[in-house]
Amino acid sequence: MQLLRDPDIDPAPLEGRKIAIIGYGNQGRAQALNLHDGGFEVVIGLRENSPSIEKVEADGLRHAAPDAAVDGAALSMMLVPDEVMTSAYGMIASALPQGSALGFSHGLAVHFGFIDPRDDLDVVMLAPKGPGTALRSLYREGKGMPGLWAVERDVTGKAAAIVQAYGKAIGCARSGLIASTFAEECEADLFNEQAVVWGAVPAILEAGFETLVEAGYSEELAYFECVSELKLLADLIEARGIAGMREAISNTAELGAVLGGPRMVGEEEKAKMRAILADVRAGKFAEQLKGEEAEGYPLLRSARKEARSAKIEAVRQALDRLK
Repeated sequence: MQLLRDPDIDPAPLEGRKIAIIGYGNQGRAQALNLHDGGFEVVIGLRENSPSIEKVEADGLRHAAPDAAVDGAALSMMLVPDEVMTSAYGMIASALPQGSALGFSHGLAVHFGFIDPRDDLDVVMLAPKGPGTALRSLYREGKGMPGLWAVERDVTGKAAAIVQAYGKAIGCARSGLIASTFAEECEADLFNEQAVVWGAVPAILEAGFETLVEAGYSEELAYFECVSELKLLADLIEARGIAGMREAISNTAELGAVLGGPRMVGEEEKAKMRAILADVRAGKFAEQLKGEEAEGYPLLRSARKEARSAKIEAVRQALDRLK
């Protein structure tokens, strides 16, 4: 694995050149502010009456209609939600300067054909490996968040230099840039979201909580045991790795992990993970995402409502009031 850091990267490809940020959500705001603090010319592309306009102005940044924002830009970063990427690209497609670079922080829209960038454009990706809020806070502390970089299309022969310079500009190269591809980043990320961190882990926490409560244990105890300790686990793994985490806990906890882990995750669960990955790679999830947006997000709205009304959420709120 080749890891690029600040000293390895020439900033010249973006120095003195305009960068357009399309969208001002979690990643858009963080990346734009980091660029602004670094002295780059940044313009935020927002549709008329966007609710983000007030926030952009409060942050002291320039904004314009999407097509005006990309006019004259050396690099235009598409940082809107994946499911609206098609319509967002339609707003700027004809205004993008010939031979400029079109950038992304997630590979889905290009890899699964939500958009088909013009043939004369470089197509690149710089994907910070964490949320925008953390990207921003690390930058302000003089630190960086690791990022993946990729080139899907290199028309000018300068695509790699541009995306690496961008990774340096938003602070990711302070920690390190790792070469990847649109397909690899996209498929691995979608798999993780469903099968590991964002899908499986919360489901296991809720199931553990419900198991203890059904067996007669207090809700507060069940919450502390099954939910609150997750941060301790995450902090230990971040600091010491999985092996180091196990060495840092008590013999009782370590033996419990050794005996319980294989009972919870065996061949049946791994087969389910492989099935999820197969669906991701076949584009099934991408089609589901399109359909969900087209129908007004019925599944997400229902899931959010159900999560808010769950007993585990009421217990969390009660415990929060005691702090």
